[in-house]
Amino acid sequence: METARPDAIFRDPFAERLAGERGLEIVRELKRGPADGVGRLIVRTAVLDEMILDRVRNGGVDTVINLAAGLDTRAWRLDLPRSLRWFDIDLPEMVALQGGSDAGRALVCQYEAIAADLTSEAARAEVLRRVGGVSRTALVVTEGLLVYLGDEKVASLRVRCTHVPSIKWWISDIGSPRLLEILNKQWGKAVAAGNAPFLFAPADSPAFFARLAGVRSSSVPAWRRHIGSSARCR
Repeated sequence: METARPDAIFRDPFAERLAGERGLEIVRELKRGPADGVGRLIVRTAVLDEMILDRVRNGGVDTVINLAAGLDTRAWRLDLPRSLRWFDIDLPEMVALQGGSDAGRALVCQYEAIAADLTSEAARAEVLRRVGGVSRTALVVTEGLLVYLGDEKVASLRVRCTHVPSIKWWISDIGSPRLLEILNKQWGKAVAAGNAPFLFAPADSPAFFARLAGVRSSSVPAWRRHIGSSARCR
C-alpha cells in the first residue's frame, strides 16, 4: 500500500508479491479499516529502516540479527554493504514462506534464514549464541516481537543478548499501555485465537530497560511519522 503512494516514505517492491491475495484480504478485514491499523506499521517500518541504516553506517555494525523477521525484505531493499551479514529468524513455516518467494530478488548483503521458535528460551539462547559467534559488532532487531513476550521474557531476552559479547545494539518498537488497550480492542480476539496475545506494554519503557543492568536505553517519541526506541546492550 505504501509503495503505491506517489509520496511514499519507503518503498518495498517485494511486499505485494509476498503478501499475495491472502495478505490483502487480511488488511481489508481489519476492524477499523486499512488506514487505521496499517498506518502505524508504515511509520514503524520507515523509522526502523532509518535506525538500522544508521547503526550499520555509523555504529560499526557488521551483523544484523532480525528476530521474528516475518516477511521482512530489508536484506533485499535497503542500501546495505555487501559485507554485512543479515540473519532472519522466525518459525519454520514463515521461513519457508519467505524463501519460497525469492524469484526476481537480488540480495544486497550476506543473508541467511534460520528457523526457530523464539517463544522458547532454549531456542533464543542457541540462535543468539550461534549468530553472535560470527560477528564483531551485532545489532538485534525485534520489530513487532516484544509485545507478544511479556515482561519476564523481554528481560530474559536482554540477559541473552548481554551474554553474547558481539551484540552491542538492540532496536525495537515498544507500545504504551494505552496503545495496548487500543490494539486489544481492534485485534485482541484474533491474536488470542492464534495463541499470540498482546502482553508487553510498560508504562515507562525507559525505566523498564534502565532496571536491566548493562542496557542504556533511548527513545524516539511518537511525532508525526517518527516512532521507535533503541537500546545499547553494553
